[in-house]
Amino acid sequence: MGRDKATLPYLGGTLLEYVLKVVKQRCAPVFVIAAPGQHMPSVDAEVLRDDVRGVGPLVATGRGLRAAAEAGLPWAFVCAVDMPFLDPVLIDVLVDASENLTADVVLPWDGRDQYLAGLYRTSLVDRINDLVAAGERSMVALANSVETQRIVVSDDRWFTNMNSATDLSLLR
Repeated sequence: MGRDKATLPYLGGTLLEYVLKVVKQRCAPVFVIAAPGQHMPSVDAEVLRDDVRGVGPLVATGRGLRAAAEAGLPWAFVCAVDMPFLDPVLIDVLVDASENLTADVVLPWDGRDQYLAGLYRTSLVDRINDLVAAGERSMVALANSVETQRIVVSDDRWFTNMNSATDLSLLR
């Protein structure tokens, strides 16, 4: 692709800045996980760096959940940066559903699990560490090893991801 998704130009800023605006409407504090050496625009969020590139989203999720737990939060909304149609309504749906559940993970489901747009208990840090130590790198491994609730959502556009500037240009 030649360009980091976080810094793709979008709506007068970057894709990262757009996703942060959406998430910040419902979540505080907000943590951004970045790869080592990854260029990041100046953002109003705490940027945490992965130690190693290319180890998958499970390690990054663990880092973010640890930071959220240290901030005293029992839950964290975890999402990818490449979703230009993300809407705070999705966060509301997941939070509302979590209030009556004992689940550790609440995932939106639109015909498939959306692991990188879900609600995760911050107490999962140790479980993630165990999975990573066992060689796991995927969010599927986490969701399959704890109590996970799927919530049917009607707007699958929220999960559209963009992988390049060309993808984003098709939206205009």
